[in-house]
Amino acid sequence: MVNIAVLGYGTVGSGVVEVIHTNGKLINQRVGDEIKIKKVLDIRDFPGEPVQDLITHDFEEILGDEEIKIVVEVMGGIEPAYTFVKRSLLAGKSVATSNKALVAAHGPELLAIAKEKNINFLFEASVGGGIPIIRALNSSMTADEIEEITGILNGTTNYMLTKMFYEGADYDDVLKEAQENGYAERNPESDVEGYDSCRKIAILSSLISGQHVDFQDIYTEGITKITAEDMKYAKEMGMTIKLLASSKRDRGKLYALVAPFLLTPENPLYSVNGVFNAIFVKGNVLGDAMFYGSGAGKLPTASAVVADVVEAAKNLKRNVMTMWKSEKLEIEDKADAIRHFFVRMSGEKEEWKEKVEEVFGEVKFVKADGLEGEFAFVTAAMMEGAYDACAKKFENIIHMIRFKS
Repeated sequence: MVNIAVLGYGTVGSGVVEVIHTNGKLINQRVGDEIKIKKVLDIRDFPGEPVQDLITHDFEEILGDEEIKIVVEVMGGIEPAYTFVKRSLLAGKSVATSNKALVAAHGPELLAIAKEKNINFLFEASVGGGIPIIRALNSSMTADEIEEITGILNGTTNYMLTKMFYEGADYDDVLKEAQENGYAERNPESDVEGYDSCRKIAILSSLISGQHVDFQDIYTEGITKITAEDMKYAKEMGMTIKLLASSKRDRGKLYALVAPFLLTPENPLYSVNGVFNAIFVKGNVLGDAMFYGSGAGKLPTASAVVADVVEAAKNLKRNVMTMWKSEKLEIEDKADAIRHFFVRMSGEKEEWKEKVEEVFGEVKFVKADGLEGEFAFVTAAMMEGAYDACAKKFENIIHMIRFKS
């Protein structure tokens, strides 16, 4: 029997208990042993519910129980999760977590402790919910040098952008709808400002580079400036707008950023709609691969956590997770990245055409029906730093969106 403890009985924690209860027979068969939840840590009580018999309010009970071999951390946030996870690992207990903030901030240290103790620190559910991207990078794609990872890593913003594109709705209206449907928090900042996606791409970048990528070094731009007018132009160009988190090797350097991008129908991420997530991976040997599925939600996330529990239970005395060094990898300045830019300006095209072409060089003008008092154009391929220098010569730029090559 393999005893486990669950830290936190919120949305994901209750999902973990439900998955183990629902699929227990199958899970035990795959482990070759019985998985048993011995303790559930929470500050609350749940009278009348079966889980109440497992509830403890004292983490020390879990830490001091030598029968508990695996700790599931689904509390979220940095503290007390970091302290509990670190102490669990130092006590020789493997840990499975869905906590992207914890992994992004303290991944190298916790992985190093797990390696030293010959146990495991696993975090499949921290990126992409139920999509098995961490395990693929850790085992299935180890023969490749990963040249690019680009993904739609946040279901809330993808739901909102999908609504704005297909229904012509305004940002404020779709945000309110997302909140009413439970897709967005009351305070949606982490999602809509891109911070959630930033932490996730930092984790993936660390995995593929073997060095710690600090999420605070990644340029991050959310969707709060995307408007119904932007979507009209996108449709006119036969494109759509998605919030992408991207990590890419280019000319021997690693570039990473989170921002809205214009995508053509040929891009595999173009048709990923609603709350779904997708991750595009390019290997130097494999070529292109795509991972698609439910990126969030109680049971998809819990499924990924339990998959890590199974992995840890099958490897109680063997470390299986790829390390990344604690030394920080310097992300290259986005100013050196080469791409096309879509630019909206206030005013009349005829009035500004000469100056636009003088400053930006060859551009392609874009017209969208029903939009008065403004015009738009697409630049030729240029470095982002060069774009910034050109843009400073205009005070009437309404918005800029990058093209995904």
